[in-house]
Amino acid sequence: MIEVVNVTKRFGGLVAVNKMNIVVEKSEILGLIGPNGAGKTTLFNCIAGYFKVDDGLIKLDKKNITNLSSEEICKNGIARTFQAAKPFGDLTVRENIMVGAFNHTRKTKHAIEEAESCMEITGISHLANDTSKDLTLCDKKKMEICRALATKPKYILFDEVMAGLNPTEVQEIIILLRKLNSSGIGLVIIEHIMSAIMSISHRIIVMQDGALLAEGDPSYIASHPSVIEAYLGKGKEYA
Repeated sequence: MIEVVNVTKRFGGLVAVNKMNIVVEKSEILGLIGPNGAGKTTLFNCIAGYFKVDDGLIKLDKKNITNLSSEEICKNGIARTFQAAKPFGDLTVRENIMVGAFNHTRKTKHAIEEAESCMEITGISHLANDTSKDLTLCDKKKMEICRALATKPKYILFDEVMAGLNPTEVQEIIILLRKLNSSGIGLVIIEHIMSAIMSISHRIIVMQDGALLAEGDPSYIASHPSVIEAYLGKGKEYA
């Protein structure tokens, strides 16, 4: 499991993450929601090694991975995607995914085989030789999922993987994420599309002002007064 224990991250006088505690169980889909500026992506960056934490511990399967480099954390089994797709634009789709595979192999042949397998899982094998910068937004996101998958992760952190997609594309991504989870990979998903996060998550954690606001199953979170107030304002309710 991933354990986040009393993690705090400061930027000068701003406390972006304040004594957060999270447990992500094996093969769980955990939704992470909250208003803009709640600290969700900062928490991701701490878990994935992009930011150093100021206080607290982060553990993976009981191993302390606090403040390891992002490369070391990826090798230990935590991969991630970003809010905005970050392809290597002049490389082909296959070559982009091979970058992820080199996390665990130095052999080009093995990296190619891993890329081909990941493309088959995500349904983008027909794009293998296309230049990544020419892809649609949805296909770029699928390629990024492939690149994370190619690292052979135990867990993947998804930062707004469905942002900017139309309803049909959102459903395609939901189906794909469930497929990954059914293979044994734990998922932590930041998302602002409430219908999507409510339908896919086993459990949801809500952040506000860098701290834990609420935690529970989707039905509990959808009716939680503090969550409704945080998103819509006091005295309002979801339609």
